[in-house]
Amino acid sequence: MSELRYGWTTGACATASARAAYIALLTGEFPDPVEIVLPKGHRPAFALARERLGEGFATAGVVKDAGDDPDVTHGALVSVTVRPAQSGEGVVFRAGPGVGTITKPGLPLPVGEPAINPVPRKLISDAIAEVAAGHGGAGDVVVEVSVEDGEELARHTWNPRLGILGGLSILGTTGVVVPYSCSAWIDSIRRGVDVARAAGLTHVAGCTGSTSERVVTELHGLDEQALLDMGDFAGAVLKYLRRHPVPRLTIAGGIGKISKLANGHLDLHSKRSQVDFGVLAGIVADAGGAAELVAAVREANTALEALQRCQAADLPLGDLIAAQAREVCRETLREAPVEVDVVVIDRAGTIVGRAQHGF
Repeated sequence: MSELRYGWTTGACATASARAAYIALLTGEFPDPVEIVLPKGHRPAFALARERLGEGFATAGVVKDAGDDPDVTHGALVSVTVRPAQSGEGVVFRAGPGVGTITKPGLPLPVGEPAINPVPRKLISDAIAEVAAGHGGAGDVVVEVSVEDGEELARHTWNPRLGILGGLSILGTTGVVVPYSCSAWIDSIRRGVDVARAAGLTHVAGCTGSTSERVVTELHGLDEQALLDMGDFAGAVLKYLRRHPVPRLTIAGGIGKISKLANGHLDLHSKRSQVDFGVLAGIVADAGGAAELVAAVREANTALEALQRCQAADLPLGDLIAAQAREVCRETLREAPVEVDVVVIDRAGTIVGRAQHGF
C-alpha cells in the first residue's frame, strides 16, 4: 500500500493567496506558482486558480488540496483580496464571503473578529512583510479572505455551535494536513470546551454521535454550547479537560464504543480499536454470570449481541461497562476537578447503562 499523501491547510492556502495578491498589487504581475514557507520549513508551491487585478486591489486564489485526508474543505477555492490600508495600520484582516465571524467568547480571537486563526494570521503577516521588503511596499494592507461555498461547507463543521457564523474558519498550526490525524476535529473539541468555560457552563457532554447527543440533551437539559461532538476522540476530550476543567462531564455513546473505552481505548474508531469480547466475558464472569453466559458473550459478534444476552439473563452488562469506562475516564483525568458520569445507549437511543458519582 502506498504512503498516504499529505495536504495543506486553509491557512497555508490563504497565505499563498495573500502573497500572490500582494506581489501583484505592487508589481502588476501574479507569481504562478507561488511559494511560501511554513513553520516547520516546508516550502510548498501553489498554482493559482484565480487572478484578478483592479484599481487599488488584487485577488488571488488557490484550490485546497487536503492530500488523502477526508477533509470537508478539500477542493475548496481559498481566495484573498489585498488592498492598501492606512499608513501604520499593518495587516488588517477581514472576513470575505465564506469565512466566519466570531460571535461568542472563549475562542482564540475576540468577538467580532474574522475567524482567521492566530497561526494563519502570523503566516500571512510574515508573507506580507517579506513581499513588502522585496518590492518596496509599506506592508500596510487589508487582507480579505474568502472561501467559495464556505458558508455551506461550514454547516458540516462545528462552527455554528461554536458561535462562528457566516462561514468557515481559516485553520492550521503547521500548514500541513496529516492524513487521518483529524486535527481539525480535535481542535474543534478544544474550542468547544473553551466556549463552554467562557460561557460559565459547569456541565459538558462528550457524545459519540447525534443519537447519544439527543439522549444526553433530554436527560440533563443541557445547552447546545455544552455539547461536545466528541466522535471517536474520547481521549481528546479527557486530556483537554484535564488541563482546562469543567466541574462535570458526561460521556455518552453506543454500547460498542463505550465498551472500547471501558477497555482503555481513548480512540474509539473502528480502524484503531476493537471491542474485546474476552474482556466483556471477564466482566460478566466477575459479576457472577453463569458459565454459559460467559461463553456466549465471548463468542458474540457484536457488543449489542453481548448486551442482549446479558439482559435476557438479568445481568446489567450496560451498567458494568459504564462503570468501567467511568474509571478509565477518571484515570485519564488524573487529579483534575471533573466529576464524570457515563451513559450507554443502544441503536434505538434507549439508555442501557449508566455510571455516575455515588453509584
